[in-house]
Amino acid sequence: MTYTGDVTAGGPADVRDLPGLTISKIEVGDFGNNAYLLRCRETGDGVLIDAANDAPRLLELIGDRPISKIITTHRHQDHWMALAEVAKETGAEIVAHPLDAPELPVPVTRPVEHGARVSVGVVTIEVIHLRGHTPGSIALLYQDGHLFTGDSLFPGGVGNTQGDPARFDQLYTDVVERVFDRLPDATWVYPGHGKDTTLGTERPALPEWRARGW
Repeated sequence: MTYTGDVTAGGPADVRDLPGLTISKIEVGDFGNNAYLLRCRETGDGVLIDAANDAPRLLELIGDRPISKIITTHRHQDHWMALAEVAKETGAEIVAHPLDAPELPVPVTRPVEHGARVSVGVVTIEVIHLRGHTPGSIALLYQDGHLFTGDSLFPGGVGNTQGDPARFDQLYTDVVERVFDRLPDATWVYPGHGKDTTLGTERPALPEWRARGW
């Protein structure tokens, strides 16, 4: 089956097999949150991005193969409601940006800054700090072609900045400079809610986003 990224609450995971990594996406909770399980194809090591909700379902997705890390993209509660339970069951290292770490329900054992590398078995993903949705929002990049954006970038715009012009300007600037100016159009975007997109699909709308201010 071809990966589309279209998932529904309670529905099956959509799975994408890449040369070094397998990506499994599911939707959990009442807010349409996406959670992503990354597995190194060589070692089987796993990383969970956003233990958002429904710990039993996340643990079922993880299965009997260990995960070494849980990465939380930002501090908003809908992205970490299952974090404590999944962390307790898996013993995984807790990864987040230090500016958002104090709001999480468990201690962050590995704080990460912009440019940090996080291992998934023999492969690595890069941390990109995208300030504005929250102070410590991060995206995770695999091989310049697969970008997990949390709530900082969606189809149709950047994340919510609550009408604050300074926060919008910071987020828009970071998304343009750290994502669109650097990565190719084919880069696949895996957001924290809803459907996936690509940078090439969204790039023509950047001036419109700038003009409307959200």
